[in-house]
Amino acid sequence: MYTFSISVLLQALLVVSISCAADHGNYRKKLLLAFAWIGSFSVMLYIFVSERIYLLGALLAIISNTSFGASFVLLNSFLPLLVRNHSSVRNSANAPTPDLAAAGNESQPLEDSTLLDADTESGMADSTAALLPGATTRRRRHRISRVRSHEDLTSIELNLSTQISAKGIGIGYIAGLFVQCVAVFILIQMKNSTWSQRVVLFTIGAWWAIFTVPAAMWLRPRPGPPLPSSSSHTGIRAWISYTIFAWKSLFRTIQLARRLVDIVLFLGGWFLLSDAIATTSSTAILFAKTQLHMEAWALGLINVIATMMGIVGAFSWSFISRKFKLKAHQTILACIALFEIIPLYGLMGYLPFVRNWGVMGLQQPWEMYPLAGVYGFVLGGLSGYCRSLYGELIPPGSEAAFYALYAITDKGSSVFGPAIVGAIIDASGEIRPAFWFLAALVGLPASFIWFIDVDRGKREGEKLAEIIEGFKLSQGGASPIVEAARRDSESDSPGILAAAAAYDDDEEDDDVDDRRRR
Repeated sequence: MYTFSISVLLQALLVVSISCAADHGNYRKKLLLAFAWIGSFSVMLYIFVSERIYLLGALLAIISNTSFGASFVLLNSFLPLLVRNHSSVRNSANAPTPDLAAAGNESQPLEDSTLLDADTESGMADSTAALLPGATTRRRRHRISRVRSHEDLTSIELNLSTQISAKGIGIGYIAGLFVQCVAVFILIQMKNSTWSQRVVLFTIGAWWAIFTVPAAMWLRPRPGPPLPSSSSHTGIRAWISYTIFAWKSLFRTIQLARRLVDIVLFLGGWFLLSDAIATTSSTAILFAKTQLHMEAWALGLINVIATMMGIVGAFSWSFISRKFKLKAHQTILACIALFEIIPLYGLMGYLPFVRNWGVMGLQQPWEMYPLAGVYGFVLGGLSGYCRSLYGELIPPGSEAAFYALYAITDKGSSVFGPAIVGAIIDASGEIRPAFWFLAALVGLPASFIWFIDVDRGKREGEKLAEIIEGFKLSQGGASPIVEAARRDSESDSPGILAAAAAYDDDEEDDDVDDRRRR
């Protein structure tokens, strides 16, 4: 448990530190491949771990888990780039709309409120791949091109993104099931020895390394714009600049996020919920191995069942939400309620009459299998709906910056749960008392999710988007927001950093719509 906590902490620190280098420069693919190779070979090195050098196993676990988390974040960062550079999106963005084509004018003054809205929307549609909008986006925001409406582009991009993501998840689940079945077969054939477990880990690492090769050969680098402050730096000095900028961007994004009530509520709930997901999984496996004395192949079967039910859950929760007309946050609450069954079922083992039965309350190994099904089914819904709900709340045009905060909340939270469970086990000498903590940890996020108002969150996000992008004008000249954007374009600091300071000085945000109409 302590090893897992350390690896997650390092993973969170690493993800933040490399985010800037991935978004600004030609390092995205290089970092992805580097962490994939490091992670895969560290897993393969488990074949040399024995009882005499068991500490090497802990070190390899930290390296492999940290590398996996970093490579997965980098892999996800390619999705918006693939979508925006897809031929269907590029063709749609360049296609003229009927009303503007008829006007015979490709651009008009910004003072026209209708064109202001259109320009605002098209600017938002163009951004969000890198952590920050590029300088070309800032230069273009005062003119509009003959493009489709923001709603049309958003629909096309969302559909394409969903297709790519769904195919990736589907292929990943299929590959995961295949490798897990191979692992179970190896464990059974080799009589479940320690050597067989090391062979399984070597096989998993080799699978990871082999299927990194197609990405190395065919995935385009998709470089981002370089940081102005690092243009004259090379080597270690450039990496220091990237790292410093990444942490500054994180803190500025937090400053913006804390002003959005619903973002704060969601991130608070997600902090607890992601910790509950990771801690429940690791605690359940530890309980099955030490208390129920399940063999390695049986533990592998638990993962297979959870993965299969994750596929079912990913497709079933959308049907359930439509059937019962549930909103996104209500679907998440339903998932949490079902998730609560797992720790409560473990606590049933304290009831005297249940203990006399000798079954239920996690007293028999086979009871882990239906609970694994519940876990996978719940996780299939939470993984999709939490990301979707968060996407509705974040300011348009700042998706990458706020999704970085989402990832940090996810990774950083998983440090605490396993550490607390480890302390409970050390103090009591048993694992079952940890289910009390898990029951509270699973239930607490519901109090945050319950109070989320999506409509309010979207309004606040759109208002903040004006400030971040510098769209708002005041009578008699540019507002402090536009001035901040202008100063930003002449300096080394990015737009979102200046926007954070400008947000504090603007006291008239409640009149955004009135100013637009004027």
